[in-house]
Amino acid sequence: MTETVIERVRKVMDAASLSQAAFADRIGLSPDKLSKSLGGVRRFSSLDLARIAEATGTTVDYLISGREPVRPRAAARSTGAVAEGAGWAEIEAIASRFQNAYEVLRLLDRPRFVPDLPAPRADLERYVDQGERLASDLAEHLAGRGAGSPAGMDLPSLTRLLADHCGIDVALVEFPSRAALSGATWQSEGFRIVLLATTQEWTRARFTLAHEVGHLLARDAQDLRADATPQPGKQKDYTEVRANVFAAHFLMPAAEVRAAWERTVADPKAPTDAELSELVVTFKVSPSALAARLNRLGLLDSSRRDRFRGFTTEICHVLAGRLDDHYRHRAESAVARPPLAPMAELLAAYEAGETTLRPLAAYLDRDVDDLRAILEPARPPRPLPEDEKGDPVFQP
Repeated sequence: MTETVIERVRKVMDAASLSQAAFADRIGLSPDKLSKSLGGVRRFSSLDLARIAEATGTTVDYLISGREPVRPRAAARSTGAVAEGAGWAEIEAIASRFQNAYEVLRLLDRPRFVPDLPAPRADLERYVDQGERLASDLAEHLAGRGAGSPAGMDLPSLTRLLADHCGIDVALVEFPSRAALSGATWQSEGFRIVLLATTQEWTRARFTLAHEVGHLLARDAQDLRADATPQPGKQKDYTEVRANVFAAHFLMPAAEVRAAWERTVADPKAPTDAELSELVVTFKVSPSALAARLNRLGLLDSSRRDRFRGFTTEICHVLAGRLDDHYRHRAESAVARPPLAPMAELLAAYEAGETTLRPLAAYLDRDVDDLRAILEPARPPRPLPEDEKGDPVFQP
């Protein structure tokens, strides 16, 4: 016989080793209301279940469905230095922490916005062509939604663009050092997420983000997929090649690169270091990535490409007189932070009395009491509702 919500609540109550009256007091519910809910006379509200889950160390999903939230499975393949066992437990724990938040939001009827996105064209056999077309199709998707071009956007702006118009959430996280990870991605019917390693090499963070988006569009990340630093031109895995091609075209669209070249370079046959550096600043990519793109577009010969590849992003910003921008971008990619959209929804759900602080605290990897002290430094305790409002989570 299938176990009911009431039976699961009774089970966690028994595990708590408290009397029914004491348990009711712990969850802020009158003994009479708890008794009626356990007897099937009164329904459990979403707030009731959230408080029960918090008091017993379980999840709302378990109380409702009897199952624990789905955990990410590491993709069968690995890339570069990423290997099974090299910090996978920590990586999966990070991914699960964010995934749990999506599950909570779904249960609270606040599901994440996940629009349809372009997919690989069946008529294109070459992975290089698929990557280029995916970039073009995504640009068309963004234009159709009135969004700006991703070319030249800083990392915060690029993450907002992807979240608002593609339903792709981006987190900066501290991966275990032994995993040698640059990024990871995962998608399901209810969410799309990219995890970026915190780094001061901000151009790498932007390119890795675009690379992971390429995997999402190509449907390569049905399971948690982790990648070492993308190495354009050096990887033999065709899915990696496709993602790299996508990233180059997404961050440096041909038409915009040519237009910037014409505006910036006085003598196309002899571009100066300062002019090329200005293009690095404009497109916010590494000198190596820019040089490769200019060469493929026929704007920079192989000799000049190889020479400019030896420059650093910092030197380019010095030559362009924009060193302050370089330091600002470096700071933006060096600090861990979660995706903002789910965090805002969890906070809104708490403020609306739909859940406790526990889901938000878990999402932020913070202690509940510490988070409450931050959010409610001088706020008096919020009175419990006298009756349940809104749609019930469970109807006996």
